Amino acid sequence: MTQTLESAKTADRLKIYKASPGLYDAMMTLSNTAARDLEPRIGELIKIRASQLNRCAFCLDMHTHDARQNGESEQRLSLIAAWEEAGDLFTEQEQAALALTEAITDLSHGPVSDAVYARAAAAFTERELGQVISMAVTINAWNRINAVVKTAPPQR
Repeated sequence: MTQTLESAKTADRLKIYKASPGLYDAMMTLSNTAARDLEPRIGELIKIRASQLNRCAFCLDMHTHDARQNGESEQRLSLIAAWEEAGDLFTEQEQAALALTEAITDLSHGPVSDAVYARAAAAFTERELGQVISMAVTINAWNRINAVVKTAPPQR
C-alpha cells in the first residue's frame, strides 16, 4: 500500500519521548507540580481550552476523556469553546481561569491584559493563581511538542 506524501512525513516524525526520555520526565514533573493544589476540574478546563486553541488533537482527546472520567458533563465539555456565551454554566472562577488560559495561549495580541489578570487574581488565592498560570503554561508546552511531532490520539 502506498503512503501519501503527508502520511509519510507524519510517520517519519521523531518519537520525541523515546529519543529524549528526560524531556518526558521533566514535562511530567512540571505537569504534576502545576496540578498541585489546583482543583482538578479547573485544571482539565485549562488543558482542554488551550488544546482547543492550539489544535492539539492528542491533548484534547486525553483531557476530554479525563474530564469525563472525573464526572464532567457533556454539556460543559461541548461548550468550553464558547464559555463566554454559556451563561452561568461555568463559575466565575472557571471563567477567570479560561480567560487567563486564552490570554496566555494566544500572545499574538500582546501580553496578558491587566483586566484579564485582575479578574483571575480576584477569583483565586495567590497560590491558586500561580497554579492556574503554571497549568496554562505547561499544557501549552505539551501542545507545542505534540504539534511538532504530530502525536496522534489513540483509537477509542
